[in-house]
Amino acid sequence: MLAVTRYRVPDSESPQFLERARTALAVLAARPGHVHGVVGRSTDEPDLWTLTTWWDSVGAYRRALGSYEVKLHAHPLMYLAVDEPSAFEPLVESGPGGALRERGSDRAADADTIGLGDDKV
Repeated sequence: MLAVTRYRVPDSESPQFLERARTALAVLAARPGHVHGVVGRSTDEPDLWTLTTWWDSVGAYRRALGSYEVKLHAHPLMYLAVDEPSAFEPLVESGPGGALRERGSDRAADADTIGLGDDKV
């Protein structure tokens, strides 16, 4: 599972944001199921930052977000977060040499209609 959270950070807050994001990434990295993580900044829009993490599963990611340490150190970044979906499932990956690996979806077959009753979209 891939989690990508984007942030709009005013230039004046960049140094503080980077320090807080570094701490948040360290706390997330200590959680079970964490695979890899990156804090990055756009080369085209310097006020646009990301915190990207890879997880063994959606469950591991959600449990990490619910932990006390993550709430203490990662949630304070949220006031700068762009309001958009942040959790993604990888469907095609590339490896060294350019080989592609297809992955099946973990989504339930009725995921788009769960909880929508008779007004399915």
